[in-house]
Parts: sequence; C-alpha cells; structure tokens
Amino acid sequence: MPVRVLIVEDESLIRWSLRQKFEQLSYNVDEAENGAQALDLLAGDPYDLIILDHRLPDTTGLEILRRLRRHDEDVVVIMMTAYSSIPDAVEAIKLGAHEYLAKPFQMDLLLITVRKAMEATKLRREVRELRQHLQHNYDYERVIGQDPKMLDVMGLIRKVADGGQTTVFLRGETGTGKDLLAGAIHYNSNRAPLPFINITCTAISESLLESELFGHERGAFTDAKVQKRGLLEQADGGTVFLDEVGDMAPGLQAKLLRFLEERTFRRVGGTDEISVDVRVIAATNRNIEQAVEAGAFRRDLMFRLNGFPIFIPPLRERGEDLRLLTDFFVRKFASEFKKETHQIDPAAHLKLRGYSWPGNVRELRNVCERAVLLSSEKVLQAGDFLLGQPDCEFLSDEIEKLELPENGLDFEAMEIQLLCQALERTAGNQTEAAKLLNLSRDTFRYRADKHSLT
Repeated sequence: MPVRVLIVEDESLIRWSLRQKFEQLSYNVDEAENGAQALDLLAGDPYDLIILDHRLPDTTGLEILRRLRRHDEDVVVIMMTAYSSIPDAVEAIKLGAHEYLAKPFQMDLLLITVRKAMEATKLRREVRELRQHLQHNYDYERVIGQDPKMLDVMGLIRKVADGGQTTVFLRGETGTGKDLLAGAIHYNSNRAPLPFINITCTAISESLLESELFGHERGAFTDAKVQKRGLLEQADGGTVFLDEVGDMAPGLQAKLLRFLEERTFRRVGGTDEISVDVRVIAATNRNIEQAVEAGAFRRDLMFRLNGFPIFIPPLRERGEDLRLLTDFFVRKFASEFKKETHQIDPAAHLKLRGYSWPGNVRELRNVCERAVLLSSEKVLQAGDFLLGQPDCEFLSDEIEKLELPENGLDFEAMEIQLLCQALERTAGNQTEAAKLLNLSRDTFRYRADKHSLT
C-alpha cells in the first residue's frame, strides 16, 4: 500500500517542491495551506507522514500536533519553521514530532529524516501488533472450560492478575496448561506492555541457569568475556515465568528465595546490588511437600512460593471440558490442515471420556492433531483417536521382546542411543524427536543437553 503523505504548508512553492519529490517516491500526497484544511483531511483516513509548518495563517503547527496525538500515536510528524526557537522545538518533540527542521532545509536531509522516522514507526507498529496478538492469544476467553473447578481457577487468575508483585505458584500435573495461565496473568495485568519471559528450569544446567537469571560480570568465569544482563534485569517491569521450579538445584533455590524476599540480586561475579520490579510466576508438576520432606526442596522457599498457590485440576477431573476441548482442537486442526473434518462420532467421545489422560490437555491436543491429519473422513471415528503411546500396538510388541541382559546394561549409553536415533530420524527436530520417545519437548531437551547432544 502506498505511503500517504500530508503537507501542511502555507507557501505554495514549498508545497509544490515537496509534492514533486514525494511523488517521485510513489507516495500519495495531499496538501493543506492552513490549519482548517489540515484538520479536515486528518479527520479522514490516517496518514503515514505529515510535513507540518510551525506557523500557519489560522493556527500553529503545535496546536495541530496536539489535536493529532489524541487519536493517532504513530503517524510520523516532521515540523518545519523559519522562526526556530528552543522552547518550540522542545514542545514539538514532547508532543511526538520526530524532527524539528529549520527553513530553508536541504531536501536530501529531509528525505533521510523521513526514511529513518518511517522505519522506526514501522518497527513500533509491528511490536504493538505482536503485543496485541499475544494479548489475544492469552485472553481469558481463550481458556476453554466450564467445569466448576476450572471456573474457580479462572476466578483466582482474574483476581491476582493486577496483584502488583504478588508471586504466583501454579501447581498441577504436566500438560494442564500452566504456561497458558501464566501468560493470561501477565497479558491481562498492567504489566502487559512489558516483557514476559518464560524459562524452564530443567532445560538448562545449574551454572548456566544462574547466569541466565541473574546475569554475570565480565571475567566471572572462563567464557564470560562481556558483561551480561540476566533475565530478571531484562524483565524489569514485567514478568518472569519459572516453569518446573520444583526441580531447581538447591544452590539456586537459596538465591531465588533471597530475590523474592528482597527484590534485589547480584550478577554472577558481581558485588553491586541490583533492584528490579519483576513479578515471578512459578510452576511445578511435583508434589513440593514430598520434595521438602525428602530434602530436595527448601521449606522456606516452598512457604514463600505458596503465598498465592493455584491448583490446576487434571483433565480427567474436568467433566464436560473434555468434549469442549476436543471439539476446539478438531476445529483448529481441520482449519490448519484445510480439511472438511469437523464432526466427531459419539462413540469417539465415549472412548475419549474413558481414558485417564496422564498427559492432560497437551496429550489431548496431540491426539486430536494426529486424528485430523490422518483421517480422510468428514466424521472422526473412535479408531481415529490413538490413545497412549503413538503406534502403541507396534511398540508393545517390540517392548515385549526386550529383555534385560544377565550381566545388566549401561542405561545411560542406551538412553544416548535412543536420543540420537530420534534426532537422526527427525533431522534434528527436537519437538518431533520428543514425540517419538513420548517425552515432552522440555524433558527431551534436558536429556539431550545432559549428554551434550545438542
């Protein structure tokens, strides 16, 4: 779509000169010789660029800029004046003008200024559109569920969303949607315009995780050649989501506890205390109480995290939500794969209802994706939904043939072989390799990193 330009200038020769130059760039150009004409044009379709003279016969460019900014934050405005003054220039910049040029101006300088301003505005619009897309994806209405237990969860999510720095602890089995609810808390709070950083505690080794969270100073360790800001610094004003926090190493647990209590930390190898305004949302599928009794998790950190716990019910306890989610996923994948499939046979619903869903909503999503992808019928039958391990009949036959050698085996070596075979078969795609081994992507990545396979 061509760039739309409005030239607001009382001198006809300048308007003509600018029009000629912009039309050579294939811009669509409108002209206004006074403020009244400019305001009439601005009431129509939005412009991408406005060249605005400071002094006009009936008003000032600053007044037009004030009125413009009430309904358009993005349009590039470049002000020009033959009577430059520092206070006017400062006011223009405060009101959002990208540049304040003195007449007579050099045309090449103006075009460079226009190009840079347009690039910056395009980037800002893309960031805002991406943020709006994310907010839409994490809107409360995107969380599907009518079961009373899930409605209670959503009630808590709404209450805590604007809870300032309140730490939230999402607890539930794997695949219940803890990451979705963490995003819903962030993107429906006043922190939404600022960063939401998601990090899986088991996906990175202890030493690297400390550096990722808190950053490090130059020379803190062998490869620390430059200073690095950690994720807590980068998320200042926003939210950090610590998934699988129940598996965090003991040393890091102590540092996380200190941060949650004081909201300050030190970079690795540093001495300065750094203070940030960050909300922490933690999540785990472990029984933290049992981990505490086993000495694997700090009791004081458990109490600190449990200030606002939210327990997410497993799919098997959500009654009719199973049907709602199944219908949603089937429609979603039918649309993605451009298939006419959109109905489910009642017998299929009965089959799904009788399954325990150890992988919860994530497992249901994968089952529906496979069913839609492989089916050639408009109505999905019970046989289209393969439950449990993919290709379970074939694999069960193979597993029955496996026997532990009398002298035992090297389990770690066997694990490495299986991981390597999965990566080779999927050309290095970790998500697909994880599916072959019936693992979550994070678990696969953790195991692969443990053996330095990536």
